[in-house]
Amino acid sequence: MPSPTPRAAIYARYSSEHQREASLDDQIRICRRLIAEKGWILAGIYSDAAMSGASALRPDYQRLQDDARRSRVDVIVSESIDRISRDQEHIAAFYKQMSFLGIPLITVAEGAISELHIGLKGTMSALYLKDLAQKTHRGLEGRVRDGKSAGGISYGYRVHRELRPDGTLITGERLIDPDQAAIVTRIFTEYASGLSARAIAAALNDEGIASPDSGKGDGTWGPSTISGNWKRGTGILNNELYIGRLVWNRQHFIKDPVTQKRQARLNPPAEWITHEVPELRIIDQDLWDRVKARQEGRKIEHTEREAWERRKPRFLLTGLVKCGCCGGGFSTIGKDRFGCSNSRNKGTSVCTNRTGITRQELEGRILTILSERLMDPELVKVFAAEYIAERNRLAAAHVDDRAVK
Repeated sequence: MPSPTPRAAIYARYSSEHQREASLDDQIRICRRLIAEKGWILAGIYSDAAMSGASALRPDYQRLQDDARRSRVDVIVSESIDRISRDQEHIAAFYKQMSFLGIPLITVAEGAISELHIGLKGTMSALYLKDLAQKTHRGLEGRVRDGKSAGGISYGYRVHRELRPDGTLITGERLIDPDQAAIVTRIFTEYASGLSARAIAAALNDEGIASPDSGKGDGTWGPSTISGNWKRGTGILNNELYIGRLVWNRQHFIKDPVTQKRQARLNPPAEWITHEVPELRIIDQDLWDRVKARQEGRKIEHTEREAWERRKPRFLLTGLVKCGCCGGGFSTIGKDRFGCSNSRNKGTSVCTNRTGITRQELEGRILTILSERLMDPELVKVFAAEYIAERNRLAAAHVDDRAVK
C-alpha cells in the first residue's frame, strides 16, 4: 500500500519594521515552490510579522508546534533555519521536539536539517545577534554624544524633522513642546510645594490632561509616571533632560529565559553617557534642587517600601482580580483589604469605585462560587479531558528529554 502524501507546513517570519511585509510573501512563495517540487500537500501557512527570531513568544510559532503535536503536520518547510529561530536554546528545543514527533525540518537554503545545522547555525545566529546589538549600541551612543535622540522622546519635547536642500531628512533633533513643558514645570512646582505624586496624578487626570503614554497606554497619569525610580532615572521628577543634561545607557535589558520578558538592570555609573544640552532645559536649577531635597528625605521611605514589595505575601487571588467598573487591577490597599488600584492611584476621574473588601471575604465568595459551579458534571468532563491531554504532552516531552541525554 503506497504511503500517504506528506502534509507540509510553511513557517515564515521577518523581524522588524525595517523589513518589508512583502518579505513574508517572498518566503512563502519559494517554500510553496519547494513543496510543489516534492509533490507534498500544503497543510498550512504559519507566519509571524515584525517579531524577533530570538523570542519564542510568537503566535504562529506556538500554533505550529501545537499542530505538530496534534499530528496535523508531517514536514515543516521554511526559507532558512534562522527564520524558525535565532536563539540557540529555542532552535535546539524545537528540533528535538520535531525529531521526537518524527517531523523533519526542510529549508530552501540548507535542505534537510540535521544536528550539525542546529549546532553551527545556532551558534552563528547567536553571534549575529550579539554583533548586531553591539553595532546598534555603538550607533546610538554616537547620536547621544551629538546631543540627538537615541530613540524614544521624553514628555515635554517633540522630534524635529527637517528636509535639507539636497532632499535628505534630518532626524533625531529635539525641540521643547511648550504645552507639555508647562505641565512638567507644574509637576515639579507642586511636588516641591508638598503635594504627593498621587495627588498630582489625580489632578491631572481630573483635568483630562493626556499622560506620556497616551499614544500606547490608557492615557492616564499614575504616581509612578511622576515619581518613577530615582536609581534608574525614570519618572518625570528624575529626568535630567529637564535641566539640560542628557543621560544615556543608565540601564540595559536582559531577557528572562523562563518568562521571555525583558528585565531592566542598572549599569555601573562609569558606563553612563552624559551630554550637556542646555537648549533643552525646562526646569531651573533652584526648582530642581528643591525637588531633589524633598526626594532625599523620602528615600528611606521608598527603600522600605521597595523591600516590602519584594517580601510581601502573595495571596490566593493576587493579580487575578479586576475592578468591575474600570477593568483595572484590584490590589491590596491595606494589610488585608483589596480595592481598585486605578481609583486609589489615579483618582476618581479614572474610576469612581472606592469599594474595599477584606481578603477573607473576597476569597470566601469566589471559592464558594467555584465549588458550586465547577462541580457540574459536564465541566468536570472538560477539565478531566484537558488535564489528561496536558499530562500526556508533558510526559511525551519528558521522554524526549531523556532520549537525547
